Amino acid sequence: MADTTKHLLIVEDEAALREVVAERLADQGYDVVQAANGEEAIDRLAEFAFDIVVTDLRLPGIDGGKVLEAAVTRYPDIIGIVVTGYGTVKDAVAAIKRGATDFVTKPFQFDELLHVLDSALEQRRLKSENAYLRSQLERRYSFEGIVGRSRPMRDLFQLLETVSVTNSTILVSGETGTGKELVARAIHHNSPRRGNQFVAINCSAIPETLLEAELFGHVRGAFTGAVGNRVGRFEQAHKGTLLLDEVGTMSGPLQMKLLRTLQEREVERVGDSRTIKVDVRVIAATNSDLTKLVAAGKFREDLYYRLNVIPVRLPPLRDRREDIPLLVQHFLDRFCRELGPPRPTMTVSQQAMRRLMAYEWPGNVRQLENALERAVALSAGRTQIELADLPPELQELSDAPSSGVFSLPEDGIDFHEYVGNVERELIRQSLERTSGNKGRAAQLLNLKRTTLVEKLKRMTKN
Repeated sequence: MADTTKHLLIVEDEAALREVVAERLADQGYDVVQAANGEEAIDRLAEFAFDIVVTDLRLPGIDGGKVLEAAVTRYPDIIGIVVTGYGTVKDAVAAIKRGATDFVTKPFQFDELLHVLDSALEQRRLKSENAYLRSQLERRYSFEGIVGRSRPMRDLFQLLETVSVTNSTILVSGETGTGKELVARAIHHNSPRRGNQFVAINCSAIPETLLEAELFGHVRGAFTGAVGNRVGRFEQAHKGTLLLDEVGTMSGPLQMKLLRTLQEREVERVGDSRTIKVDVRVIAATNSDLTKLVAAGKFREDLYYRLNVIPVRLPPLRDRREDIPLLVQHFLDRFCRELGPPRPTMTVSQQAMRRLMAYEWPGNVRQLENALERAVALSAGRTQIELADLPPELQELSDAPSSGVFSLPEDGIDFHEYVGNVERELIRQSLERTSGNKGRAAQLLNLKRTTLVEKLKRMTKN
């Protein structure tokens, strides 16, 4: 069933005015979320696809203009209403240029704001096609087809640009569907080896008895069915790049042979005693925790260190939800070009976008891609993806924004103990995600490094 509720974000530093307007808008059927400043507003926008943002232009810190830009950049279909106490033509023109649909001047009557909102909603209803801004798909938000603008992805792009020009072995880890092969190809195509072959092999998809021959090749008569000599993947990738996907599934003997190949830079075909020199840049990929496999005796420790020269960890999609609108439009544009006859540019309704952003995506980017391909196929020529086009598991979700409000028990809580536990857990997670790097952990928590260090000292004492 279609969601008729309009989700509105109001940004105003005057608490009394903000709360009165929010209450009256709620009486008119709007689902209202409040933000007291620009920073809080941008955080809210990163979490939820609002239909409307109403923001004061003059705010402490990040001003309303930047809030509006952030809203329109992330959700081109959003309605932006700005409130200014100055009411000059200059302010109005600047707001419209930044993406505002309309503006009101302080002091204003509530009916005036309501009229502006009604007009903007009607205008959007009549405007059937609202293409997402192509500027959001520029290279600054991508690296060889990898799309994202979140902090984890910006850090990833910077790392990829740095390591691509080297010859070092790389271990790419991440959950299924995060794009490990895409990253490996991006590294190859930005390296000095890009003029030579990129060869990929999935170690888990080939029977153990055949994997050795696939990797290293074989000579005629080496085993039943070996009717001729065959070049292995290492030789195919000479002067280029070899991706060993799901490397953690290799058997012990094969791990030993791989280790020797990496150390000596030479291969020995199955059934042959001669060695062949190879110049190959190896990228290994895994969705398993190799350190746990090493501890369990299932993966050679010396091979792990040989592969893990430069570790690249891909974040799951649930940890970079703000990238979902970019990825959505990236895939829609591609499917409109590839599926059947060329289609006009497609967009996603705000309700559908809310569900896409609320879902956990256990299959990560690959699952999102499949869901959108399905939605395009079911759209029957329409130019907008609706909630009904999404998979059932997304349709069953609630699209109410997470308020983060704690439900107070009947007998109350120890406030300081509860807040302290939350603080300790956030610090623990930030250090775990950054492998103990206090500087990066402080950035994730938006703290100064010295502040984080002091908190850690207090935690240790306690």
